[in-house]
Order: sequence, then structure tokens, then C-alpha cells
Amino acid sequence: MTKTFITLGVAIPCFVYLLILIGLFFFQERLLFPAEKLPNDYQFTNDYPFEEVFIPVSGVEKDDSAILHALHFKRPNPEGLVFFLHGNAGSLRTWATGIDFYERVNYDLFIIDYRGYGKSTGKISSQQQLISDVKQAWQVASAQYTDKPIVIYGRSLGTGLATILAKEVQPDLLALVSPYSSMIDIAKAQYPFVPSWLLRYPLRTDRIIGDITSKVVFIHGSEDSFIPISHSQKLQSLRKNNAPLITIKGAAHNDIHQFSGYRDALESALP
Repeated sequence: MTKTFITLGVAIPCFVYLLILIGLFFFQERLLFPAEKLPNDYQFTNDYPFEEVFIPVSGVEKDDSAILHALHFKRPNPEGLVFFLHGNAGSLRTWATGIDFYERVNYDLFIIDYRGYGKSTGKISSQQQLISDVKQAWQVASAQYTDKPIVIYGRSLGTGLATILAKEVQPDLLALVSPYSSMIDIAKAQYPFVPSWLLRYPLRTDRIIGDITSKVVFIHGSEDSFIPISHSQKLQSLRKNNAPLITIKGAAHNDIHQFSGYRDALESALP
């Protein structure tokens, strides 16, 4: 009887652990991409001129097409373009803020919603699909600025995608705000009981940051507890060419853009 209880005492936790791993493998999109969906007739309002852009994208698999929604804030004679890849929560409703900064520095802003976010259709199903979608959106945006400098800007989740894109297209500047070294490192810190091979979105910025030929700037809040500044420090150490790491004192993960030091740092880095 005692051996039976011992066996059950081992088997039941193992079975529960296995169920948790299976659930994380098949439903990790729900954890990683808590998108805010907007109705098709949602009306965006802003004090600055913009246009809504709908970008048809083809998938990496058959019958996996979708339409990405973007906002394009335009100046009469801009210095250049900032191509913005946002974090994992919310939608353009919450991310299209601080437009006065782009007005002040005279840069256009092109910001997209990933699949399933805002007015974008479809759903995220793989890392390769995400990368492909971002590249197709970039091709639409950058085609209008062939004679002007272009900045690829990544924030939080978007930093991994921004780095992958920058390696291929070589923008004038890659700006990484609150970046992670990899999603594997984030998962290890938050879910230490989960094996890294389970993550289908590793986004290994640490493996390619040293290959980026573009100018790079890291901006990170000193009080960021979600993605600690040690991630930026690790990425900076992996750069073959020097890249500044600008620490915004007092800033956490979600409020860094509200600090004047953040705006000053980004402005000084613009080409």
C-alpha cells in the first residue's frame, strides 16, 4: 500500500506537469500575444495628420494570408521615417501616442498592428510568420522613403523582430527600447520550470545583434522589472561595433516613453 501511495505521489505531479507543458506548447500565443481587437469601424483620432493603411500579407503556409492595419503619420517635408514595431499588449489604439515628438523632430511615423491586433486580421501562428509579416509591411512603408533615412524602432516584444529585420534591410538606425536578449531568457526568468525547447518564439536577438551593420542604440529604464536592464547590457556586450546604452533613471517597462530623457536620447540618435 505504501509503495502504491509513493507511486501515485510521483505519478500525479508528473502528469500534471506534463499537462502544463502541453498546454504551454499549444496555447503559448495566448500568453505571448494578449492582443486588443478593435471593431472594423473603430475611428482613430489624433491631433496630427495620419492615414490608415491596410497591407495584404501572404503567409509562410498555404492559405495563411491576412491584412495588417497600420497608421501612417505624415509631415509635409519629413527628415525621414520611423518604422515602429510595438510591444505584445494592446493595439494601435494605445500605441499611437507621443506623436508630438515625431512632429518636433520632423520624422514620419509608420506603426503596424500584428495579426489579430486592432483591425489586423488573422492570427499569429509562428515566429517565421511574424517575421514575414513585418518584412512585407516594411516593404510597403520604406518604398516611399528611398531618398531619406529610415529608423527601425522596436519596443519590448518588437525589439526582436526589429533586429531580425534590420539584419536584412540595414536601416540607418536600429533603436531598441526595453529589449530582451532573447525570449528564451525571459521565459527562463518567469517560468524556470519550463524547458526552453518548448518555446516556439525564441527570438534570439543575442545571436544576431553582433551582425547588425547599422548604427544601434539601446534605451532602457533603470527600474524595469519585467525586462531588466541586464538584457540591454548583455546585448551591448555582444556588439562588434560600439552601441550606446542609455539608461533612463526612474523609468519602468511601461512608462519609459513618458520621461524626457527617453525623448532626448532618441532625438540625439536620429540620423
